[in-house]
Amino acid sequence: MSKYPQACCRLGLALLAILPALPMVHAQAAVTAQPHAAEARPAEAAVRKDAHDRVFAIINGRAVPTADYESAFTTLVRQRFYHGQIPESELAGVRDEIKHKLVQRIVLLEEAERRKIAADETLIEETLAGYEKRYTNSPQWQQNREQLLPELRRQLAEQSLIAQLDKQVRDLPAPTEDEVRAHYDSHPELFTEPEKLRMSVILLAVDPSSPATAWQATREEAKAIYGRLVNGADFEEAARLHSSVYAEKSGDMGYLHRGMLPELIQKKVDQFEVGKVNEPLDTLEGVAIFRLAERLAANKRDFVDVAVRARELLIRERQDAAWKSLIERLVAKADVRFMYTASSDRHEATQK
Repeated sequence: MSKYPQACCRLGLALLAILPALPMVHAQAAVTAQPHAAEARPAEAAVRKDAHDRVFAIINGRAVPTADYESAFTTLVRQRFYHGQIPESELAGVRDEIKHKLVQRIVLLEEAERRKIAADETLIEETLAGYEKRYTNSPQWQQNREQLLPELRRQLAEQSLIAQLDKQVRDLPAPTEDEVRAHYDSHPELFTEPEKLRMSVILLAVDPSSPATAWQATREEAKAIYGRLVNGADFEEAARLHSSVYAEKSGDMGYLHRGMLPELIQKKVDQFEVGKVNEPLDTLEGVAIFRLAERLAANKRDFVDVAVRARELLIRERQDAAWKSLIERLVAKADVRFMYTASSDRHEATQK
């Protein structure tokens, strides 16, 4: 497991301007991480400068600057929505998501401090050295590094604290054999191989942009081939002669499971009889003649074959539940006061 949660630090608007490609720190717990503000540009933030010095929230007596919220909001919008345009219907949800993440970050840092967890200074220094090496030839970095390094170091330290807290919480007793077996029995869907179909195809390819006459001519050719197959012609030979795909395998597509075929084709395939050649179908790639060679029913694998995977899944489930439970407990008892509506809320943090 990575030592740092998924995120990089907030470096302020100056860093956004000079280091738009600052690398991200590796991670696991995105829910607790400070968003990667280095990916946002000031011109796209659409925030009021006079808001940056204000307090956005007070969480257990700790002030959260509005700049933190503005930066997180803008970055999330740019990463999640095309061209940074957030639909009005999703705006409230995004606001709440950022607020929740800010609260979670603060309470997790406090919990790490309560447990007397120390930041991994060695890893912090290695990360800073990496930045120094990467930007050694950047005049902007050299000019601003003394101003930026303290904030960068602080954010890396916070990430380290949360990552180590995450590791502590996930350090749980190993499940017993009976518990693993019970997990296997109660979650059959996790250990069941889906239905498999062995398919063969003769595809007469047609460019999607071709005129209707080309499609109609191909349909007529497919009907002629289908007629010969129904009257006893060899499917494998016809596939080698006519198919645009799998011709070298005599049309054999191998075993397919649900989800590998387009939904409309899958609905047709569900009605196929094993061994029967089916009437030509229009597909995105052209006109296809399918034959279902074999249908293997869904099969739950024996416990002895999946015991290791069952154990790993149970451990992960318990670890995730423990981490989620900790966050919920800490947030539930936190004293949270949001001071006012941030400018990104008012202006939607978009560049229209």
